[in-house]
Amino acid sequence: MARFLILQLRPETEASNDEYQAFLNKGGLSDGQCHRIRLDCEDLPEALDPSDYAGVIVGGGPGCVSDPPEKKSAVEARIEAACLAMMPAITRHDVPFMGCCYGIGILGHHLGAEVSKARYGEAVGPSTCAKTPDGAADPLVSALPDRFDAFVGHKEALQELPDGAVHLLSSAPCPFQMIRYGQNVYATQFHPEADASGFETRIKIYKHRGYFPPETADDLIAMCRAADVTWPEKILEGFVSRYR
Repeated sequence: MARFLILQLRPETEASNDEYQAFLNKGGLSDGQCHRIRLDCEDLPEALDPSDYAGVIVGGGPGCVSDPPEKKSAVEARIEAACLAMMPAITRHDVPFMGCCYGIGILGHHLGAEVSKARYGEAVGPSTCAKTPDGAADPLVSALPDRFDAFVGHKEALQELPDGAVHLLSSAPCPFQMIRYGQNVYATQFHPEADASGFETRIKIYKHRGYFPPETADDLIAMCRAADVTWPEKILEGFVSRYR
């Protein structure tokens, strides 16, 4: 079986390791079935071809594609460039792709859509997603309930549906929660791998990164613990099952 390529963007080792383990657990993968690359400390191999993998999974991170170049750290700029460099081959050849949170910004930017902080940012916590008619017919989304909660936390968002993309999931605060391009290229604004424990870890790590007032961290953790967030992981599980 071809391996899955997992690209991670988090410079914080604890957050990166927790996210990677979540991808394995929720996707039903073993470490041997993955090629993990931490883009904060590794370059993409020059000969890397995404078509050689069963699929590509891109995790979240603190960077924003819409930030002006002068406000991006050297690490954030390098990570963004590496991700964008892969997108032409992925979209041209319809390589199975699952972009989580940051990944929807990368896909949208690559496809020429506006990605910005103008509207649709969401505070850290659960957000109620709803299937669109196209989502009801999509192989990764159709078996989900019409409405379910997912964990979010993002400053920027798609401001419009990219040309050629299909709109699968929406929410009241953020209309573009999940999209598909072609038949196999997916991206979510929420975190399909995240559960309350994982979000607690991220809240503690990113409490001073502008996502929320730091003094509210304990309340956010309690809210996440109380939330019923179980369906988003079925998307990740379905992605791996479909393309493994």
